[in-house]
Amino acid sequence: MSGPGELAFDPWDAEFLADPYPAYAELRERGRVLHYAPTGQWLVPRHADVSALLRDRRLGRTYQHRFTHEEFGRSAPAPEHEPFHTLNDHGMLDLEPPDHTRIRRLVSKAFTPRTVEQLRPYVEQLAGELVERLVRRGGGDLLTDVAEPLPVAVIAQMLGVPEADRAPLRPWSADICGMYELNPSQEVAAKAVRASVEFSDYLRELIAQRRKEPGDDLVSGLIAAHDEGDRLTEQEVISTCVLLLNAGHEATVNATVNGWYALFRNPEQLAALRADHSLVPAAIEELMRYDTPLQLFERWVLDDIEIDGVVVPRGAELALLFGSANHDPAVFADPGRLDLTRADNPHISFSAGIHYCIGAPLARIELATSMRALLERAPTLRMAAEPERKPNFVIRGLEGLTVEVA
Repeated sequence: MSGPGELAFDPWDAEFLADPYPAYAELRERGRVLHYAPTGQWLVPRHADVSALLRDRRLGRTYQHRFTHEEFGRSAPAPEHEPFHTLNDHGMLDLEPPDHTRIRRLVSKAFTPRTVEQLRPYVEQLAGELVERLVRRGGGDLLTDVAEPLPVAVIAQMLGVPEADRAPLRPWSADICGMYELNPSQEVAAKAVRASVEFSDYLRELIAQRRKEPGDDLVSGLIAAHDEGDRLTEQEVISTCVLLLNAGHEATVNATVNGWYALFRNPEQLAALRADHSLVPAAIEELMRYDTPLQLFERWVLDDIEIDGVVVPRGAELALLFGSANHDPAVFADPGRLDLTRADNPHISFSAGIHYCIGAPLARIELATSMRALLERAPTLRMAAEPERKPNFVIRGLEGLTVEVA
């Protein structure tokens, strides 16, 4: 336990990053909202509050639909970071109504249950091929051999990105997502800016091609919606595509390796799963809860709010701690225990409210399909070396996960 005026929460400390959950327990004991000076944020650690605040319209992912930077008491982004912010700020995740509503309505057509279900044969075929390759080699890196290529290929297929163009997608995404960490360095920012420029330039070329030769893909659909007067600008099309790629695979990649790492460390649960593959759907939900790939989601306070007698003023930023909420004993019995049979599991790893993850049904199919392929085709899969955790907090994952097939 840290001292009376200190918090055990330290998102740059290797020991904390290895296992943040004891520190979360301390935060929940300390209160419902706590100011964290190093980032200037207010930490919200309890499930009930996180869940409610995700739906609270006094909060926003942006404030620029109502205030200038000056009116909101915030500094404008550094001019050299402009390409990243232009790209980021026109995606629906960082917009509020009415722009968010308009863009999400268009994109949601590609993520209906029927549309997502039509992707299942492609996902199953690709997952089977990736796992077979891993088995033939006797093992490898679960991250680069299975976890990464599957969701990248699926979202690229949806967008209409040709196979020959897909290699830079994951590096671009990783560099852009570096800016979502707390207090990113200048080096991280420079990488994000460079990736934003390169990714945007590529998509402009792809959009130009699809205008001439439309296909049965999401980019063509978004262009058509724009041309039909649905007011989607080219920048919104670009930002939407980047968001879908980033969100469409960053979480799935990290959920896959976090999940298998948790299974390897809980052999009795892995044994139960191997004995009964019908546990897969519940296992996916429990693994998402147990070690969620998105630990924190931010909201701007657009109007003063009061939490447990504490007034959080307009202009402040809330850090909603998903990882802590998913381990709240007020909601989850014995939250530190991995339990693949957990029946009541209202985790918030896919967020909530108007920004609930539009790709959640697709992510579940991808996670379940790759898990089944590994259970069926690599029943003796085991961890070959202790993995190294990425030095990130907000997006939680591993540098790799070396496995072998006995």
